[in-house]
Amino acid sequence: MKPIIIINLKTYKQGDAVLKLVKQISKVDKKIIIGVQASDISEAVGAVKNPIYVQHVDSQKIGRNTGYVLPEAVKADGAMGVFLNHSEHRLKMEVIKKTVKRCKTLNLKTAIFAKDLAQAKEIKKLKPNYLIIEPPELVAGKVSVSRAKPKLIEEIGKKLKYPFIVGAGIKTNEDLKIAMKLGAGGIAISSAITKARNPAKKLRELMR
Repeated sequence: MKPIIIINLKTYKQGDAVLKLVKQISKVDKKIIIGVQASDISEAVGAVKNPIYVQHVDSQKIGRNTGYVLPEAVKADGAMGVFLNHSEHRLKMEVIKKTVKRCKTLNLKTAIFAKDLAQAKEIKKLKPNYLIIEPPELVAGKVSVSRAKPKLIEEIGKKLKYPFIVGAGIKTNEDLKIAMKLGAGGIAISSAITKARNPAKKLRELMR
């Protein structure tokens, strides 16, 4: 089974640098999901064929909601889906439910992050397109979830009863292999690619 790969660009790059990076990712694999800032959606969608997701949306509706990112806005800009509840942008469960409902009415796909098995069990009830397990303490760290918490991945594989992918600190092909062997359907990564000197080369090495 070919792994699902999600690359979150976070806010490491802006403007033309974002477009350069998404094009490099696309040359490696056009099925990789790329998460961008709301300001970069239109440009990214116009530059590559990859599924473009926005890193966050709010549950507010059209009207007097200054400063919020609406699902309608990202849909109009061409986004295929949204990220919700990343460890760097946590949401209350009631907000996640409301936002998922808004996204579904617009046919926006959802990739929802969970910090542990307990939260993942709650989120799976919402039937997200992608359920991503990321222990917060390992995000952007030097040790991957595959190496630091292999038993967690194995436990989730046995108890969650729902397809999932894992993230946090993943950098190598070995990290990917371990995650897949223990039950994950793929990986979510960020700095390993976004901060690489040669992102395309690093991505090919990771996916080989």
